[in-house]
Amino acid sequence: MHYLSPKMVCETKIVADEHESIPGTKKEAMIVSSSQLWSSSQPHTSNVLEANAKRDAVFIREFQLSDQDEVRRIFYEGIMERIPNTAFRGLKQQSKIQIMYAFLTIMCFFVTKSMALTCCVPFVLMAARYYFSRKVILSYLDCALHTDMSDIEQYYMKPTGSCFWVAVLDGNIVGIVAARGNEEDNTVELRRMSVDSRYRGMGIAKALGRKVLEFAMLNNYSAIVLGTTAVKLAAHKLYESLGFQHAGVSEEFTLPGMNHSILERMFFQLRYHRYRLQLREE
Repeated sequence: MHYLSPKMVCETKIVADEHESIPGTKKEAMIVSSSQLWSSSQPHTSNVLEANAKRDAVFIREFQLSDQDEVRRIFYEGIMERIPNTAFRGLKQQSKIQIMYAFLTIMCFFVTKSMALTCCVPFVLMAARYYFSRKVILSYLDCALHTDMSDIEQYYMKPTGSCFWVAVLDGNIVGIVAARGNEEDNTVELRRMSVDSRYRGMGIAKALGRKVLEFAMLNNYSAIVLGTTAVKLAAHKLYESLGFQHAGVSEEFTLPGMNHSILERMFFQLRYHRYRLQLREE
């Protein structure tokens, strides 16, 4: 058989890194651990250190049916974040749209001669961007929640060459990622990566990405591919830090719910980035 069963991929334990100053992160744990070293002669010291280390350990394990609700919650919240990001942050990358909005604002002043109405134009434009971003992204979310994310066991765990993992910290599911194999070109697609917003900056996303890399190598895939519409620069830096190379960008990508109407083109712009990590030559 060409592929190993996902069950044969061993459970991975990693220790959170790249922490930020948030409660329960490694930085705080390191301070506590250092203070305990001064009383190393006490019998219970090793138990305290072991407990602290266990608290900070992030375990990457395969998806279980009991994880379904938490997995869907993390996925849902991650996608919902893209509404304001696409509507507002994404505008910074759309120079032509900025010029068009500025032109509309100036035209409003020349037509109405009203400074009050002219000042309202940017707010109306931003409201329209938010409306269309919400409309399209909610449609995409609904589609995902009724396809692969509605039955993760059937879509990712049962097919050979695919798998779904969760990151667990202190008993809580804090991150998710999936791998979907494609036998036609012997690649595996990294999908559905998301980390609970309360636990970001701890290296969890990178650990999930490495899990997919490990899976791809064990199953003899030649490359890992992914596509993303993420606006945040941090997401793209993450992929690059894992070794992915940018393989192109498309502005004609269509999400479920998009109709490419004139208004939608004015107020909803989407860039689809493709990344590839070549593991070996075919």
